[in-house]
Amino acid sequence: MRRIARLLTGTALAVAAVGPLAAPAYAGDSGGLEVYPSSVVPGGSVSVNTTACGADDAAVGDASAVGSGHFTLAPSTHEGNAIGQFRVPPSAQPGTYEIVARCAGDGREVRGDLVVTLTSAQPVHPRGSVKTGVGGALGPDPVQTAAGVAALAVAAAGGTWLLHRRARGDGI
Repeated sequence: MRRIARLLTGTALAVAAVGPLAAPAYAGDSGGLEVYPSSVVPGGSVSVNTTACGADDAAVGDASAVGSGHFTLAPSTHEGNAIGQFRVPPSAQPGTYEIVARCAGDGREVRGDLVVTLTSAQPVHPRGSVKTGVGGALGPDPVQTAAGVAALAVAAAGGTWLLHRRARGDGI
C-alpha cells in the first residue's frame, strides 16, 4: 500500500512540476496564435499574441467561443508581436475552445486553442499545520496537556513502586 502511495505521489508531483513549464499552444507553424496559459480555470486571465499581423499592425480577437467576446491585440515592441488579453468567465464549462484573431491590415485570421479545466496546473503549496490527530506537547488546550502530564506521572510512579516491590520479593 505504501509503495502505491509513493508511486502516485511521485507521479502527481512530476505532473505538477512540468505543468507550469509546458509550452504555450500554437495554432500553426509560424505566425499562428499563441495562447498563454494554454490551460486555464474559469475566471482566469489569458494572454494572446501573434506575429502574423506584422510589427505595426493591430488585430481584433474573438473569444466568444468561451464566452469572453471580442478583445484587441495591440502592436508590441517585442519581436513584432500583437498582444492582447481577456478573462475567461467564471461560468465557462470545461473543454477546448478555439480563439481567433483577425489582423486589421490584411484581414488574415490566425487561430489557437484554449483548454478550460476545473483544476489549476499550477502547483499548490500547503499552508498551515497538518492535523494528524497525534497532537503535540504544547497543544491548543492547556487543560488536556496538564491531564496528560499528570497521567504519565501517575503511571511512572506506579511502575516504579511495582518494580521496587518485586525487587524486594514482596510479590505483586
